[in-house]
Amino acid sequence: MIRLLSAHFPGRILFLGVSEACLVMIAFVAATFGRLGKDDALVMLKYEQGGLKILVVLVAFMTCMHYFDLYGSLILSRWREVLIRVIQVFGSTAISLALFYYVYPPLELGRGIFLLGFILAAALLFLWRHLFLTLNVLPQLAQRTLILGDGPLAGPLHHELRSRPELGLHIVGPTFSTRNGNDANELPRGYCPNTRLEFVPDELTRAVKSLHVDRIVVTMGDRRGKLPVEELLSLKSRGVLIQDGPDAYEAITGKVPVEALRLGWLLFSPGFHVSRALLVYKRLASVFVSTVGLLLSLPLFPLVVLMVKLGSTGPLLYRQKRVGRDGAIFVCYKVRTMHTNAEADSGATWATDDDPRITRVGTFLRRSRIDEIPQLWNVLKGDMCLVGPRPERPEFVEWLNHEIPHYHLRHTVRPGITGWAQVRYRYGSSIEDAQEKLRYDLFYVKNMSPGLDMLIVSDTIKTILWGRGAK
Repeated sequence: MIRLLSAHFPGRILFLGVSEACLVMIAFVAATFGRLGKDDALVMLKYEQGGLKILVVLVAFMTCMHYFDLYGSLILSRWREVLIRVIQVFGSTAISLALFYYVYPPLELGRGIFLLGFILAAALLFLWRHLFLTLNVLPQLAQRTLILGDGPLAGPLHHELRSRPELGLHIVGPTFSTRNGNDANELPRGYCPNTRLEFVPDELTRAVKSLHVDRIVVTMGDRRGKLPVEELLSLKSRGVLIQDGPDAYEAITGKVPVEALRLGWLLFSPGFHVSRALLVYKRLASVFVSTVGLLLSLPLFPLVVLMVKLGSTGPLLYRQKRVGRDGAIFVCYKVRTMHTNAEADSGATWATDDDPRITRVGTFLRRSRIDEIPQLWNVLKGDMCLVGPRPERPEFVEWLNHEIPHYHLRHTVRPGITGWAQVRYRYGSSIEDAQEKLRYDLFYVKNMSPGLDMLIVSDTIKTILWGRGAK
């Protein structure tokens, strides 16, 4: 895993993206030489902004590849889905470039070069994707990984490593356990008890040698007097990578494992450091973007007012108490998407699929995120930031604080209009969803940075375009 923008990305995915960018560049450079000949192509590239023109095409290609999720784990291993989305990328790239050329004709690439480059790029990308997907699943090219311990993270890590070959980690051999063989029913969901091997001294070293292990991930629950420290240190000195389970889980999933957190890890692990410079940056960025956003949305509001009024009777804006930083209560503003007094009988409840309280117009407003535009006023006032954990209602917070460990930590920063949990997980309507989103929220609180904010904003645009996550 490679750390970039305060998040972790599989090295193979980054390599795939860089290699495909190079292939697109090569395709259009080759098309330039093939169409114009050597001498004219050199003149075009050196003196007629040829390099810049090709760079514009490359940026359009890679942006569309990103927004069509062609580097996402769910899509990567589905060859048919990859083919469909690559075709969509070419169509979207052509349309976006046509619009760009209409606005700024000087950077237009010649039609002959453009067409030939498209054909070459398509051929290269299809061939390279097929080769990459073939090589990606080969265990011989993966880092051989051994799991030590059968704590709460053992099952989730097994599932992630086995279902995501792009991580480049291949589980080998039996999983070492420090428990006796009579408590297999205590193993986490998804964990195979037949792969357990009770730990005895020196057995770990022999297994590492015989299985040619490159990495050991420690997922033990209670480590007091059970962790083979000397043996692990000896293996580390011989080049075996020793990794703590929570660190591995965080890097692989982009979540903090709430259910397996040790207070020592939470206290001494890197992160959870908010500098004054970071707070100043977030406030200045929030004020600037919210001001610009409110001004740009003014022409849209007459149409929104008309839609809401025609959809149902009642006020345009919906005011609701939410919990902000350090537990402070503030009034959050949204465009009303539910019928008036929708919770008069039920009280505070989460929205669900096909929620009868939501109007027809409200469904569109929620899916397009137009209903959240008034929250820019909360950002301008300082109640919220652009990026952060979503603010929750006081009624739910009081309940979730008792049900979910460390839930209060999400309130150590200002809440946001969008956040890491919003772009990585669906809309939640249960305590299980709240706990899953807390894992993402704590990852954001732990790794908060301008780079991570930019990544979240980029993914938010993707989420809105694909209409995901809204209720």
